Amino acid sequence: MTTIGIIGAGHIGTALATTFLDAGHDVVLSNSRGPETLAGLVAGLAAREPTRGSIRAATAEDAAAAAELAVVTIPLKAYRNVPVAPLAGKVVIDTNNYYPQRDGAIAELDEHRTTSAQLLQQHLPESAVVKAFNHIQAAQIVDRRSPAGTASRRALAIAGDDAAARTRVAALIDEIGFDLVDLGPLAESWRIEPGTPGYGAEDDADQLRAHLAGARRDDAA
Repeated sequence: MTTIGIIGAGHIGTALATTFLDAGHDVVLSNSRGPETLAGLVAGLAAREPTRGSIRAATAEDAAAAAELAVVTIPLKAYRNVPVAPLAGKVVIDTNNYYPQRDGAIAELDEHRTTSAQLLQQHLPESAVVKAFNHIQAAQIVDRRSPAGTASRRALAIAGDDAAARTRVAALIDEIGFDLVDLGPLAESWRIEPGTPGYGAEDDADQLRAHLAGARRDDAA
């Protein structure tokens, strides 16, 4: 059992909370508006069956402090608001994508000088950021789960500069019901950003590898 702090309670954050609870993990959920605004959502998730973990609402700072492993799932434009000190030394899953129409133009990304995940890693220099869950629809995180060994099991890609952190996230992804394709360092995470062939595709591992290999940098966000 792991305590997972989720910073962001939108569609992806809620879907991940659901799957983590079903797997028996404890979840600390936060948003930008305060824990009191999450009372109904938390009560609904806690009442689900066959939920085996526990869930509570908290501030982002408290969720980060409580987390053994954290998830950041907020609009990219707000990444500088993510608490830094309480996440030091921890693995941080980054689900974010760059959407200029929402986030405003970010020259470093428009000019392909870095990736959105690398921006978060720069903001969290003492954390190990792992890109994951950014290329699957929220509902599919819940609905497309299947046991290991299932034929054509849905696969998800990850990237991160810390190999041990990638291994930890890979194990979590397998536990909640998905195969895994490891892209390696964060610099390669553009291969699964919006506009690439694997983004949103319902791929098994072999199909995802082919889509990742065929991605072109100019097509990525």
